[in-house]
Amino acid sequence: MLGLLIGLLAVVIILLYLFGTRTFSYWAKRGVKHDVPVPFFGNAKRQFLQEISFADIYAETYRKYPNERFVGYYLTTTPLLVLRDPELAKHVLVSDFNYFSSRNVFPLDKHPEPLLKNLIMCEGDLWKFLRQRMTPAFTTGKVKAMFPLIVARAEKLQRVAGDAAASGAEVDVRDLMARYTTDFIGACGFGIDTDTLSDKNNMFRKLGQRIFRQELRDMIVAIIKYNVPKLMTRFHFLAPEIEKTMTKLVKTIMKERDYKNSGRNDFIDSLLDLKEQGKMIGESLMRKKADGTPCMVEMEMDDELLVAQVFMFFAAGFETSSAVTSYALHELAHHPDHQRRCQEEIDSVLARHDNKVSYEALKEMKFLHMCFSEAMRIFPSIGFLQRMCVKPYTIPGTDITVDPGVNVIVPVKALHLDPQYFPDPEEFRPERFHPDNVSAINKYTYLPFGTGPRACIGERLGYMQSLAGLAALLSQFSVAPSISTLRKPIIDTKVFGIQSAKGGLPLTLIARKKTQ
Repeated sequence: MLGLLIGLLAVVIILLYLFGTRTFSYWAKRGVKHDVPVPFFGNAKRQFLQEISFADIYAETYRKYPNERFVGYYLTTTPLLVLRDPELAKHVLVSDFNYFSSRNVFPLDKHPEPLLKNLIMCEGDLWKFLRQRMTPAFTTGKVKAMFPLIVARAEKLQRVAGDAAASGAEVDVRDLMARYTTDFIGACGFGIDTDTLSDKNNMFRKLGQRIFRQELRDMIVAIIKYNVPKLMTRFHFLAPEIEKTMTKLVKTIMKERDYKNSGRNDFIDSLLDLKEQGKMIGESLMRKKADGTPCMVEMEMDDELLVAQVFMFFAAGFETSSAVTSYALHELAHHPDHQRRCQEEIDSVLARHDNKVSYEALKEMKFLHMCFSEAMRIFPSIGFLQRMCVKPYTIPGTDITVDPGVNVIVPVKALHLDPQYFPDPEEFRPERFHPDNVSAINKYTYLPFGTGPRACIGERLGYMQSLAGLAALLSQFSVAPSISTLRKPIIDTKVFGIQSAKGGLPLTLIARKKTQ
């Protein structure tokens, strides 16, 4: 009996091993270099154990194989291809987009969980229709219409920063800028005053933190779903409290507006306008007729889709913008000459605009733009881009063909910090982005907002909101390192999807004494 049990156990172990390594010959068969994978985890064991961030492990892979144009990798049992050649990044993100139209950030089935039906996460025809409908909501005109909401929050940021400076205590500018951005997202996305700047522990701040922080529950669900996507359809990647809170909040707001444009010029108004346009109808991105022409498809812009888009606006907006604005302050604190030049420019521009931050004033702050661009290079909020191959694709210049379902990684952080493209890449040099120098930068080595059809749709809004916060703060305060400041911030490996500094970014705020 004991022998039989031992035999059965051995069979189970062998079957589990075979299942957990079933794809691990993929890159070897194609002659693609890669590290040796571990059963079930692939090359991602340290990622799932939260020992290293996704962006850093891909950057590590990038640096480990300096003579390769691409490197193989396994995210659990899913083959990934990490690109090292900017020209290949161009193919994947732009030229050959029809082969890589999917992001596949999460392995989704045909019926993804509600909040993942947003523009960033959704795929195929739903993505195509949403992108077409939502693009007008982020035009320059729309950004200008939302700008008074930005200014009101920027002015409040000045008041809160003033209290902090007066106290003399060090300030976590990562948290401060996240609260500023959350206040703006609340006003612009929900049409309500979240008052996060005054109350750092309010519901919106906690919700934002929970979305990106991986807890034990999230890790377990992710590991199983990446290995066996259909096994846990009842369990969602996003925690139940996130889904319930967001759905209830958005539906309550829409009900209060009676599903009509309120005239607030915020994001929900834009979405309600889109719903008024009726069904989304057009040619399918994926489905073809027998003669090869696209099928016609139609989709309803229902409440579930509206909620998902507001979730996207909230999640993608506040965390990414606040990460890079706070890092820009961190670098300026360590480069007082650059900070002084920024402040002189801000003072000069604001003097021509009644001392008020405006859309037109921000456009004139060239050096501030340069500093912000350089901060995004050193510390990009999104450290990597991911696309999934949707039909067999032969890598240009090779005879290697990758199959549908293989994910391709563009390691943004690694490219931004490669001395081949940016000499002395760890040094903060805003001059790299001087108008006279920008044309020399290969656009596929600098990708803070992505590029191509799936580039960040909210780039204009995020850029203006971030610059407004920086200009408002630097016009009245200087920043300097404090006792807890680390010159090189440590990446928080428990935060998923974006780069975040562990322990925040503590600095000292000093009220400026301006001469009349």
